[in-house]
Amino acid sequence: MQRIHLALSALATAAFLAACSSPVKLEDKTDVPVESRTPSPAGGAGAAATGPGGQSQVTTVNVDKGAVSGAARIVYFDFDSFVVKDEFRPLIEAHAKRMAAHKSQRATIEGHTDERGGREYNLALGQKRAEAVQRSMTLLGVADSQLEAVSFGKERPAAQGSDEAAWAKNRRAELKDK
Repeated sequence: MQRIHLALSALATAAFLAACSSPVKLEDKTDVPVESRTPSPAGGAGAAATGPGGQSQVTTVNVDKGAVSGAARIVYFDFDSFVVKDEFRPLIEAHAKRMAAHKSQRATIEGHTDERGGREYNLALGQKRAEAVQRSMTLLGVADSQLEAVSFGKERPAAQGSDEAAWAKNRRAELKDK
């Protein structure tokens, strides 16, 4: 009887631990990749977003950068990604140049995600997005002490809604002066 109790206890513990884990792991890398590619006509995000025959499963959304306040301070990301895209390099370079010239200036980089995914996963992904922008800026001469990367995950959406247009606006990192 005690063996059955121990076996059930071990199974319950294993089930609990499995339920607490996330099926998707974010790699903990200090070298954050920067994406270099040209957009495809289908607007796909890469091999992970393709279906049978290489057809993209991701809806193309044009984020109207003028429609979001502070657009010159926002870096947008692809779904489930923390890779800084080429189109945002000029924005990061401009802010890095300004901050490198003014060493007393400080900024916070806020990482955000869309509503999909669990709270813990989105907080981690938001942090990776903020750190990717931070790393890009430090590589351009900004001191680490000038930047702080924080994550809000899915807690502060820029756009309400449960469609690709809203999600695309919520997958972002925002640069905010202190």
